[in-house]
Amino acid sequence: MGLRQVWRFNSFRRTNVILQHLGMSKHTDADAAGEVLLERRGCAGVITLNRPKFLNALNLNMIRHIYPQLKNWEQDPETFLIIIKGAGGKAFCAGGDIRVISEGGKANQKIAQDFFREEYMLNNAIDCCRKPYVALIHGITMGGGVGLSVHGQFRVATEKSLFAMPETAIGLFPDVGGGYFLPRLQGKLGYFLALTGFRLKGRDVYAAGIATHFVDSEKLDMLEEDLLALKSPSKENIADVLDAYHTKSKIDQDKSFILEEHMDKINSWFSANTVEQIIENLQQDGSSFALEQLKVINKMSPTSLKITVRQLMEGSSKTLQEVLTMEYRLSQACVGGHDFHEGVRAVLIDKDQSPKWKPADLKEVTDEDLNNYFKPLGSNDLKF
Repeated sequence: MGLRQVWRFNSFRRTNVILQHLGMSKHTDADAAGEVLLERRGCAGVITLNRPKFLNALNLNMIRHIYPQLKNWEQDPETFLIIIKGAGGKAFCAGGDIRVISEGGKANQKIAQDFFREEYMLNNAIDCCRKPYVALIHGITMGGGVGLSVHGQFRVATEKSLFAMPETAIGLFPDVGGGYFLPRLQGKLGYFLALTGFRLKGRDVYAAGIATHFVDSEKLDMLEEDLLALKSPSKENIADVLDAYHTKSKIDQDKSFILEEHMDKINSWFSANTVEQIIENLQQDGSSFALEQLKVINKMSPTSLKITVRQLMEGSSKTLQEVLTMEYRLSQACVGGHDFHEGVRAVLIDKDQSPKWKPADLKEVTDEDLNNYFKPLGSNDLKF
């Protein structure tokens, strides 16, 4: 596929196809135990996200299994590293199980509170983990899957990795610490990825700084075995193994970053402090690439777009814990609002791909509206 065809490709629609998988889950207690596998193998604790039919979408049950085990392994003198991977070959983790969250939120259930609170606590635990943490982000890695990987010390992509933060398409925002890691990517790349949901594939996931290493997918099992075979490894020993595989990888080695030729313009367009100014910048540019991004942004929730710009601007100078506290407030406000449920309806339930956003126009999303999303929750705030 040529570069022009890539830009013409309707990424909004493709993202929705992936999001639809996240709404397919019919969860029962009988399934619960096998949804995530936790094993001690060799020198490592190994976490396997085990819902391949649902692209390993993350639910509350999985979070509640992973978090205490992560803490146990962190204290265990016989566990020297932690590996996390996805079953099935198609996905590491395509995100949170958002349909369940929307249905629970509408019914005033506690699931929306509990899910986001415990998910963000897990994201922080990964960031603070005292043992080397290796995420094998092979296949689709979006939303909640990014939260399970990007805060860890090592992230290994393959030619089949597919990264995106598509939340503005469903009336949400790029959470799981997106307000921390996205503004810290090169230039304004994070703002571009957050507002458009643009998908990065293969070696581009490494070039963007999402992954720390790139390995051919056919070597992934061998890499894991070599890591497990290490004897009382240090962080440096683990890095040496990962570096060796990375160096030997030849797939797309000479290919330039897919956004390289556009980065100067992306940095310029997305340096604006408001969504309106970003849109004006794209309109004034008028190039086919600029107009394609404009088309995508115009389909997103206006409220989500404004939340996201402020989230990233504020997050650029906050710690991860401060960002997660802010994002918890935002998550609860979104679940209590209109656009998140409308986005889930349009993408997952009715599948008409035509969300009716309220407000439908950026001009109608006032500063006062925005301030309400960012308000502290008092005793209900996320605390570490």
